[in-house]
Parts: sequence; structure tokens; C-alpha cells
Amino acid sequence: MTSRGLLHHVELWVPDLGRAVRSWGWLLPALGAAPYQSWERGRSWRLGGVYVVVEQSPALTAGTHERLRPGLNHLAFWAGTPEELDALVAAAPAHGWRLLFADRHPFAGGPDHRAAYLEDADGYEVELVADRT
Repeated sequence: MTSRGLLHHVELWVPDLGRAVRSWGWLLPALGAAPYQSWERGRSWRLGGVYVVVEQSPALTAGTHERLRPGLNHLAFWAGTPEELDALVAAAPAHGWRLLFADRHPFAGGPDHRAAYLEDADGYEVELVADRT
């Protein structure tokens, strides 16, 4: 099997590494990823052949991420069963995430798409998608 064309990694430049580790460092292991790399200005978590990096780069030109501007809107992850999705949503606020579209949760993506949309303190959005039952 070739890995050509598959996602290798995602790197997010964040304005505050400590805040990012609080949110992403909870979420990614909760989804099954393991700590992968750690250095003064960054951390990463890996699941299979793909890893996610958060880095507080000295080359940042702005202090916040804006998901409604051109560029990255969100990352989507499989969350497991609907019950596992619900447990993640319940635990998320204690780790710096807030539920988006709460009035339509868990079907903000449509009646056949059970998911949660979360945003961290720096404006990064994740979509957690439940397996179909």
C-alpha cells in the first residue's frame, strides 16, 4: 500500500502554546492520538501515520486565528459512537473548548450528520463526527 496522497501532518501556529496544549493536548489523546514530539515552542500528537502540531512560532504576524477568513475553517475528526461524541462534548468546556451552534447540536451539519462543532480559546474549530449507527 502506498501512502502517496494521504495526509501526513497538520501544523497549527498558535498565539499561546500553553493554551493550545490545554485544549489540543486533551482533545487529540481523547480521540486516540499519542504524544509524538515536544520542543520549546511546540508539541505534536500522532495517530497512525498522521500527526497534528501546535507551535508558537516567533514568525507569527497576528495574535488570533479567524476561521471565517480565507484559510483553514476547521479540522474534522471521527469521534466514535454517538455516546462517545456526547462524552467528548460534555468534557470539552473543562479543556478550553466551547460548543458552536448549540441550538442545532448535534445535527448542525444536517439531519443525517451527527456531529459537534467546537471552538477553542484561540478561534480554532474542530468538527467531531459520530459514526453512523
